[in-house]
Amino acid sequence: MTAHPSREPRTRGRPPAADPARVTAAALRLLDEVGLDALTMRKLATAVGVQVGTLYSYFPTKRALLTAMAESMLAGCRDAAEGVTGPRERVVALAKSLRVALLSYRDGARVYAGTHATGPNTLGYAEALNGALREAGLDASAAMKTSFLVLHFATGHVLEEQAAIQSAPELSAEIAGLRQALRQGDYPHLAEAHDHLTGMDLGELFEEGLRLLTAELP
Repeated sequence: MTAHPSREPRTRGRPPAADPARVTAAALRLLDEVGLDALTMRKLATAVGVQVGTLYSYFPTKRALLTAMAESMLAGCRDAAEGVTGPRERVVALAKSLRVALLSYRDGARVYAGTHATGPNTLGYAEALNGALREAGLDASAAMKTSFLVLHFATGHVLEEQAAIQSAPELSAEIAGLRQALRQGDYPHLAEAHDHLTGMDLGELFEEGLRLLTAELP
């Protein structure tokens, strides 16, 4: 009887059309195309080329999908602190990197807000931010509270920025209405500063907010 060499078992069927990483990447692409409100599991399933049930086997709820998307958006954010020596400068660099990451996706701040990812991008970023604050002299409790303040400031600021981008077509009329309300009402301080109120550079405002948040750090 002739012996035959052992063979590797055959894999039956086609490889899966999707996996969590591919679904997350497709969701981010679809987010840029249609926005968060129109991002549905059914549309995502069509974009990926699978049945809706397949998506739910990876992400049982839309919130789980958004958490995975938030985790993916933070890829590389902690790298902003590499090579930055001063702890305050590292905090500022990390905050700026979060803003850039969220602005890189349509409705990025809305996706990120309220999520609690436990992946390496999110936890690595939080570790870098807390590490810089601890090095600046804050204890564990104060560092965590300050971390949340930085995260909430950056997220909230980007929410406003992205809302302004989406409302740009109506912005001129809204500014005209605001100026008229200031002229007709008893708002002397707002009226005096109306040019700054309606013509603020949001990038400069973010920088100023970071300066105030980190003013007491060395």
